[in-house]
Amino acid sequence: MTKTACNAEPLVWGNGPRILEVFLEPTCPFSVKAFNKLAAFLDQAGEDRVTVKIRLQSQPWHMYSGVVVRCIVAASTLPGGKETARKVMAAVAAHREEFEFVHHAGGTNMDVTPNQIIERLEGYSGVGLKEAFAIADLDREIKWHSKYARQNGIHVSPTFMIDGLVQPDMSSGDDVESWVGKVVGS
Repeated sequence: MTKTACNAEPLVWGNGPRILEVFLEPTCPFSVKAFNKLAAFLDQAGEDRVTVKIRLQSQPWHMYSGVVVRCIVAASTLPGGKETARKVMAAVAAHREEFEFVHHAGGTNMDVTPNQIIERLEGYSGVGLKEAFAIADLDREIKWHSKYARQNGIHVSPTFMIDGLVQPDMSSGDDVESWVGKVVGS
């Protein structure tokens, strides 16, 4: 049975007044590096001091980006919502190269179908995604992420925004303590 309504849960953690928005392409190695630091950032900064919002930044040179992003949004509609989506993102991060092409243009994934990508992600995450992937209006949520990024002049991943301002000097290579200092101060 195909779901027909999109009830995607926002990918938001914490409830503090300072807002860190992180624009991530899930198969990008630099986005994976940033994603893997977010839980530690939230712990160190304090959930009562910061709110972390993940914005999905699908990029066409990451060939299965659209399929993977749709799987993450689909996961957020399932029981567990954003935590289920985080579990799917963590599975992508742990197996990033299995969702990517060699030099964005070749390799074994040339012969892989979108259904096989979904099945692979289901296997790694333990989350059944196919039914939610087929939600008819899921694309509205995905388009919102794209539109929001464009409205804020964001074209690359990862990109960081603090309280609505892009932070060009913040990167996935920074340590968590540096992020904490930048977002909430020392």
